[in-house]
Amino acid sequence: MGIRISKVIADSGVASRRGAEELISLGLVRVNGNVVNTPVFFVEEDDIIEVKGKQITQKNGLHVYMFHKPINTMTTTFDPQGRKTIYECLPEEYRNLKYIGRLDFKTTGLLLLTNDGEFARKLTLPASKIPRTYIATVSCRDFSGLDAARNGITVDGIKYAPMKIDHIGGSNLRVSICEGKKNEVRIVLAACGCPVHKLHRVSFGNIKLKKLPVGKIEPVPQKTIDELLKSL
Repeated sequence: MGIRISKVIADSGVASRRGAEELISLGLVRVNGNVVNTPVFFVEEDDIIEVKGKQITQKNGLHVYMFHKPINTMTTTFDPQGRKTIYECLPEEYRNLKYIGRLDFKTTGLLLLTNDGEFARKLTLPASKIPRTYIATVSCRDFSGLDAARNGITVDGIKYAPMKIDHIGGSNLRVSICEGKKNEVRIVLAACGCPVHKLHRVSFGNIKLKKLPVGKIEPVPQKTIDELLKSL
């Protein structure tokens, strides 16, 4: 038996599983030229799949890529305000990939992309407890308030888990978190009297950005992916 059509569509990055089923119900999915009218449909590797008239590529196996996100780009497929998205920075062959978590508009650095939506979901679950490390340049001279962040802090009714924070010289901090709540680093450091001026992610679990140039993408070695999978 082949692979369920909704999974193939979701893995290609065109839509979520639920979105794929909606596309099928609207008659917008064809396999080998024939309209698919049920989500309970299985395809083989050599089948030609079209969604809204555009052929998609089936993904064989798990692939993960590291991308050096530039500043002033949105981690989304479309921004209603017209701001530049990460997909406009990527070569066309990578534009069906799913992002793993988000980096905000001003944050730069390591962003992971994958062909597997379920893998992306697992990596961003709080239960996965995968550390993400940032270099934060802050507007602050007194770092004593950071102990509150190291012990766990509540800001505007939202509880944030303890962070690992090291002062690495000047106005720079190395910050590691495991939760990944929206704007977590910026919110917590501001509450501790150290508002963030620049934020740059350098690692996600065992995957490190190293010297990958801004705006470039490259595959994560299979050995590194296997090590990450073992930690889930």
